[in-house]
Amino acid sequence: MFDGSDFPKSLDEEVFNTWLENGRQSKIGYSYLLIIWDEYESTYRPTYVENRDDIDTYERYKASTGREALVAAYDLYSESRIS
Repeated sequence: MFDGSDFPKSLDEEVFNTWLENGRQSKIGYSYLLIIWDEYESTYRPTYVENRDDIDTYERYKASTGREALVAAYDLYSESRIS
């Protein structure tokens, strides 16, 4: 996943599927998986949010730090990418 010049590096599909499953199994009731690129660590990491509005809030907050960037957001249950 995330192959191509638009992304810093690719993400193993099995890792992505594990992140989806972990979000679904959480007792908190998350609905969305955010894929975050950590510039300092040069790696992707998952972040889970409950509401769609939290995606925008997260993106604005993290964009101000310069360390992390939101790469993509997915619905945990339909697995569809949110634009």
